Amino acid sequence: MGGHAALGAASAWVTRFAPLIPPGDVLDLACGSGRHARLLAQQGHPVLAVDRDEQALAACAAPGITCERQDLEGGAPWPYPGCRFAGIIVTNYLHRPLFPALFNALAPGGVLIYVTFGAGNGLYGKPSSADFLLQPGELLEQVRRHGPTMRIVAYEDGYLGQPRPAMVQRLCAVMHLPESDPARSLAL
Repeated sequence: MGGHAALGAASAWVTRFAPLIPPGDVLDLACGSGRHARLLAQQGHPVLAVDRDEQALAACAAPGITCERQDLEGGAPWPYPGCRFAGIIVTNYLHRPLFPALFNALAPGGVLIYVTFGAGNGLYGKPSSADFLLQPGELLEQVRRHGPTMRIVAYEDGYLGQPRPAMVQRLCAVMHLPESDPARSLAL
């Protein structure tokens, strides 16, 4: 399942938490046509927009956005070893083996914004396969498994009526800054 939402406005969840992303590069994984990449580029972030769909990437191209075609499900190693991002955005996409790489790719103070479908979504349409649906609490557990380095800012798990009926899980988490960093406080 890819993050191929139609061209349009950024999701309310991403829009709400994007201001928490500190200055720096942002990774929009499974970016689709780039609605979130454009939002973040307009906010001044250099954005790496990644998707496996060439057509989606063509629609994503805009100033401040570097588009890159990657198929992250083919068994190839994570293509960004050593890269650290100020923000990582993932919407409408789930490939569980990527979770450790995503957490490791967050810079200190970096923000993870993740939204995807949850169990029971088949009642409302696709995706309906368990391969693409988070189990109850699974996204929260993935972040907690990463340990005390992640601070959960917000988490929701349940029915969402807009933009279309769906079961979703959505999360915003921040990678803790080192204790000695005076910029540790986070204004919400």
